[in-house]
Amino acid sequence: MTQKPDQCLGEWIDREALAEAMIPLIGQLYRNNNVVTSIFGRGLINRSVIEILKAHRFARHRQVDQAELSVHETFQILKTMSELNLGAASVDLGKLVSKFKTDGNGRALEQFVRDELAEVAGQRKTAPRKGTDVVLYGFGRIGRLLARILIEKTGGGDGLRLRAIVVRKGAENDLAKRASLLRRDSVHGPFDGTITVDEENNTITANGNLIQVIYSNDPSSVDYTQYGIENALLVDNTGKWRDAEGLGQHLKCAGIARVVLTAPGKGALKNVVHGINHGDITPDDKIVSAASCTTNAIVPVLKAVNDQYGIVNGHVETVHSYTNDQNLIDNFHKGSRRGRSAPLNMVITETGAATAAAKALPVLKGKLTGNAIRVPTPNVSMAILNLNLEKATSRDEINEYLRQVSMHSELQKQIDFVSSQEVVSTDFVGSRYAGVVDAEATICNDNRVVLYVWYDNEFGYSHQVVRVMEDMAGVNPPAFPR
Repeated sequence: MTQKPDQCLGEWIDREALAEAMIPLIGQLYRNNNVVTSIFGRGLINRSVIEILKAHRFARHRQVDQAELSVHETFQILKTMSELNLGAASVDLGKLVSKFKTDGNGRALEQFVRDELAEVAGQRKTAPRKGTDVVLYGFGRIGRLLARILIEKTGGGDGLRLRAIVVRKGAENDLAKRASLLRRDSVHGPFDGTITVDEENNTITANGNLIQVIYSNDPSSVDYTQYGIENALLVDNTGKWRDAEGLGQHLKCAGIARVVLTAPGKGALKNVVHGINHGDITPDDKIVSAASCTTNAIVPVLKAVNDQYGIVNGHVETVHSYTNDQNLIDNFHKGSRRGRSAPLNMVITETGAATAAAKALPVLKGKLTGNAIRVPTPNVSMAILNLNLEKATSRDEINEYLRQVSMHSELQKQIDFVSSQEVVSTDFVGSRYAGVVDAEATICNDNRVVLYVWYDNEFGYSHQVVRVMEDMAGVNPPAFPR
């Protein structure tokens, strides 16, 4: 039936009003109850009315019946949740609606929500979690994005708490420059909030988070306890030390308990891709690696494909944005070809992602080769997975399988899915997923498949690092629906 203009606008205004009413409920649940809400993996905390409505619209492209998620239903769920005095939890509203439609069994939506969340109902503050202090060692591209994410996720302060950053002093006005780089980003845009600088005490306050800036050239000589930092999780973003011996220097410092490396680890260090082998982290692990951005992008998709179809062998080609390691103009570089101007050239280089994938997913050992091409873009990369499978499939079948995985599996935070012939790399700036399967680019011929996976090699990877940090700190709440 054709809609009339006034009717169309009226429905939009109605949805806007409901989304607006959802914002305080989302915020109160987060800050007062440590309840994190999302819609099919897309976070709702600190989101605008339009962003909330777009999250509902997104669900249309993920549902079998192609129906847009109803704001009326999600609002009712939030309203019910706000009355339950919930303990810490992660609740996916989109999945709750889907489960209600299939497993409601005649119950009213309110009763269904009460039954689903009974495990944490009435549990607010009954088992308070102590916040974990976090130190960022290095404040480059990944360090600053980790800071943004940690500040965004502060909530009531009993999760990961950014307490300090450690850098080498670069100039007399170093502190102001560091704050400016956190405030403004050419790729990811302005910081969402307020930042103030205290030159006298060497601190940056960002959205109420008091961050001590510590200047040091030696990773083993900082006494963090003098800043009130205890039992902290330190994240080394420098890449300078990548084995247990080098990173172990941090553990010699008073106040540091565990270390995460934001680069592939060497030697016996565990390389953790969250969603794949994060369960291997034990209380005895004092140092772990969060692997590389490319490894995080490809391994979840490779696992999904291997689980369903089996991978005989394959080749991974990475089309990767240039990084700070390359030169702006031609100059000496110890690496092959990397001395040539990054903004002007495509540069063939090596990647250890194919080998590293086997560390996170041993079943792939010896099955993959890999190479990389650096290209003149500042962010967002693509992995091309050329795979030979044990079982034959079709383009539609494998795309539908990966679409379902992106919504209804334990890999939903790692794998996103897009089906559009118009998307390009900049559309994925700010993606919070490890990788995004481009369904329209999939090629399939019997048991040979080529998959194209986009990934924000900065922001998406940083979210994977934070997920590893949350596991190490033990601040991951139970997820619903079960």
